[in-house]
Amino acid sequence: MFKRRKPLSTVRQVREFIYPSSGWRRAIEYFGHRLKRLPDTPHKIALGFACGVFVSFSPLFGLHFIYAGILALIVRGNLLASFLGTLFGNPLTFPFIAGTALGLGRKIMGAARSGESMHSLREGFAGATSGLWQSTKAMFGFGEPAWQPLGTFFWEVFVPYFVGGILPGLATATAMYFLTRPLVAAYQARRRKRLFERAQQRIASAAPARKRLIEEGGR
Repeated sequence: MFKRRKPLSTVRQVREFIYPSSGWRRAIEYFGHRLKRLPDTPHKIALGFACGVFVSFSPLFGLHFIYAGILALIVRGNLLASFLGTLFGNPLTFPFIAGTALGLGRKIMGAARSGESMHSLREGFAGATSGLWQSTKAMFGFGEPAWQPLGTFFWEVFVPYFVGGILPGLATATAMYFLTRPLVAAYQARRRKRLFERAQQRIASAAPARKRLIEEGGR
């Protein structure tokens, strides 16, 4: 359903994710159209979409599709809608999501640094990436392992981010559910009405021909 006829290159995929060639407005309209046309009930579509939105507030980068899919299966929401919901976490919303989740998580856990969320997030990812690379090289005899930055990242970034993302994630997902459900229901009602009207028109246009056939057959 969502595949392109001509797959994009990796570089193009990254560029499209950061800034779609059609612009963010067109991209949002496109995914909204896809969401409304999913073959399921408005409740299940909205529930699946809410699962994806909730997952967007978690630090499980690269696993959002899997996480959202599992949640959708648990609550019996629409699986494809949950995948679309993860797109709520994008380059435009990420600074807000990360700053809110990490800052709130540190306050809940009583961490000292609560006003440097984005800066410490960048530092944490940079340190974790460097430590992972160094430790991987050490496994093949190149230098010493550096696991300490990974531990620092886990306790100072990942855990606070995960804890702090739960409440705003639930609040945003709930709001998106109640926003999405009536929109999908209204779209499906309009679509059923159009299909019914087209069927009525086809029946009406075919009636004279059937009448002539009946009259000719009775002669």
